[in-house]
Amino acid sequence: MNSVAKRAVILLTRPSAALRSVNWELQQWRAIRVKVRNNNLEQALTLLQRKMQSSGIERLIKNEQTHHIKNSEKRVLAKKNLERKIRGQDLARKLKAILVKKVRGL
Repeated sequence: MNSVAKRAVILLTRPSAALRSVNWELQQWRAIRVKVRNNNLEQALTLLQRKMQSSGIERLIKNEQTHHIKNSEKRVLAKKNLERKIRGQDLARKLKAILVKKVRGL
């Protein structure tokens, strides 16, 4: 069982620990439920993980920091985020130019 599934099990079995989470209200609102059929817990956990991925809860759990991040790591993450943002803006600009040409018939 991977770490996300373990955290999900902890969230489900110990709600008091989950109350500390900032995103607890969001998780309550999404109300992800999985039925365990034929006492097959592994299949239910797999289904739960898929539902968590599609709803974005897995990302929220991963982003929740439980340890200290060094300043050098923060700089690296900030640089990666900036590069990702710039790349997205460049792609959006190129796509806009292509669509403008297509609409104008050039």
